Amino acid sequence: MVYAERPELRPFVFGPTMAAICRAVLGPEAYLFWEQYVIKAADPDTTFAWHQDSGYVHEDHEPYLTCWIALDDVTEENGSVYLLPYSRSGIRSYIRHIRAADTGDQVCCFGTDPGLPVIVPAGSIVCFSSTVIHRSGANLTDRYRRVYLLQYSAEVIMDKDGQRPWGSFEQFLADGEIVADAAAPA
Repeated sequence: MVYAERPELRPFVFGPTMAAICRAVLGPEAYLFWEQYVIKAADPDTTFAWHQDSGYVHEDHEPYLTCWIALDDVTEENGSVYLLPYSRSGIRSYIRHIRAADTGDQVCCFGTDPGLPVIVPAGSIVCFSSTVIHRSGANLTDRYRRVYLLQYSAEVIMDKDGQRPWGSFEQFLADGEIVADAAAPA
């Protein structure tokens, strides 16, 4: 939740570009669910296993939207994300994940399909559902590969017991209109 400490991010997180994406994918109601930087260091051991973002929450929630925003040009050499489309995985719902003993990754797929690499220039926004199976390759370059990750949901996602919001619960859209103050401190 970096945006809470960096108010200059709010106009983007709660701005017209992300509003248009949320309306198109989620509909007229949207909440910021999660936000973070993902920095892949130059290291051949920086792969990330096949998983769904929903695998890091719990199974009792509606799929949410992941917006993977490239801050650097993304290539296979610097650790691209690889998506496994529904047409190839055959799965559109939450899958129970297994924690890998050696890495701690949550893993949901052990097949041989390599997936589709996302090769994009800096500034690109790659959008996919929290139920899309994906992984990332190692960063084999001598530079960081940086991504800004925003996730939005159509509802407040509660913890497994239904007692507290899981992640953020700041409302972004109501009836299709932006209701979050892009200038307000978090």
